[in-house]
Amino acid sequence: MKILIIGGVAAGTKTAAKLKREAPDAEVTIITKSADISYAGCGLPYYVSQVIEHRSELFVNTPESFEALTGAKIINETEVTAVDRANKTVTAVSRSGETSTHSYDKLVIAVGASPIVPNCEGVDLENVFYMGSPEDADKLRAAVDSGEIKRAVVVGAGLIGLEVAENLNHRDVKTSVIDIAPQILPNLLDAEMAGYLENVIAGEGIMPFTGVGLEAILGETKVEKVKTSKRAMKADACILALGFRPNTAFLAESGLEMIKGTLVVNEYMQTNDPDIYACGDCAIVTHRVTGARRWSAMGSTANICGRLAARSIAGKNSTPYPGVLSTAVAKMPGINFARTGLGEKEAIECGYDVETVITVSDDKAHYYPGSNPFIIKMIADKATHKLLGLQVFGKGNVDKIVDVAVTAISLGAVLEDLQYCDFAYAPPFSTAIHPFETAVNILLNKLEGEYETITPAQLMRGEHEGYRIVDTSIQPQLKAHPYIELTKVNGEVEGFGKDEKLLLVCNKGKRAYLLQNRLKHYGYTNTRVLEGGTTFNTSLLED
Repeated sequence: MKILIIGGVAAGTKTAAKLKREAPDAEVTIITKSADISYAGCGLPYYVSQVIEHRSELFVNTPESFEALTGAKIINETEVTAVDRANKTVTAVSRSGETSTHSYDKLVIAVGASPIVPNCEGVDLENVFYMGSPEDADKLRAAVDSGEIKRAVVVGAGLIGLEVAENLNHRDVKTSVIDIAPQILPNLLDAEMAGYLENVIAGEGIMPFTGVGLEAILGETKVEKVKTSKRAMKADACILALGFRPNTAFLAESGLEMIKGTLVVNEYMQTNDPDIYACGDCAIVTHRVTGARRWSAMGSTANICGRLAARSIAGKNSTPYPGVLSTAVAKMPGINFARTGLGEKEAIECGYDVETVITVSDDKAHYYPGSNPFIIKMIADKATHKLLGLQVFGKGNVDKIVDVAVTAISLGAVLEDLQYCDFAYAPPFSTAIHPFETAVNILLNKLEGEYETITPAQLMRGEHEGYRIVDTSIQPQLKAHPYIELTKVNGEVEGFGKDEKLLLVCNKGKRAYLLQNRLKHYGYTNTRVLEGGTTFNTSLLED
């Protein structure tokens, strides 16, 4: 069997390597436009900051080493320009201009995607950068190394844009981020979670400006200013991180089904042509929870789908691809974040009756050096208690929290399934009740009516109006509001009516919950706890 793969990097090389293991006699050939066959695209921002010191560390294999390791043939520096489905051939052009034709029994399209170039003035100026290839990273790193870049504007507050900003910040480049969306990470975080992250990174020196569009890049020969819909911003460099566009223009007349340039595939990575497969950033898969089409331009998705495509071609179709959860994790200045599954707004739009909770708990034993809080937002369906999504912040290993959620959602777990899991515990690693399990318990308390709250989102919308804010911290911290010491409440509290609307606020939410429980016992009927306390709702400390 002759298998032709267009494209390398993650999806193409994974498909080829797995195919040669599953079908050693198969003739597997990769045709790739680049001179390089496989590099760590997700590591590019960290190469700019010198966290990854040497360029060679970004490369997994050379064409020669990959051929020797797998037995697949590599044709590099050659671009496929057309696919002839009827004759099962592709036309390619080498860098030298030589045209060639290649036949196939099965074709795998793994051409990836390229950074979007906006249609605006100044994109061709010196010190305008992208972040899609090692060459892009080389240019930006060299400019930073030269010392000529002191101020930079990143256009786009998605994962790549924020990671580039974080790494420029690491190099002491004063960095601002603009995005036309009303928040950073609009496709990944709920609004109140994004707002919290914006405050954190601003405090670390990265200034996010949302609801701001790019209009032009100004300068004589190199970047001097970035003109936005609000004002012009002085800059020595502009990094364009507006997203990616699949490299599928050459397939426009092929008859292959596409959505916004991404190839539509089934659960075995087949396109509408059963002999043509697609995987990686040029393909669109499905969401595991909703079943809707979802683009997942992630190295993890590319590797998983490449492996599955290879098994499909080799005749091992036993496990169909169940879809993605849009899982993401990233390192930001002063904090890490991760997310998976449905956000609150998306879950509501999908027809779920949603309940959420935001919790603050230690990432390891509070007495162990280096302990820091995890801020977890958990999203579930009210009727079934099915876990739908999770978002988490913290200085620690947020991936361990989100990966538990990935497993639970993937297995269709309800909260009760997760209530008594035997998670690993030792003081350097976790708390006696795991932070994930703590969030589950608190959400169940809320669903059962034992924990009545005002969420940070409701606070932002002003839904706490009419409530009297009460400080319930260990020590008073809200100077403008009355204070109640939990341990001294043994009956009716003087100065507080039993039917009065009381919003109980402490540092994390736990102490306010304990007071709520006690006040209910003594006949108080209108108490609410502010979820996340002042750890999350930092504006209260500024009142």
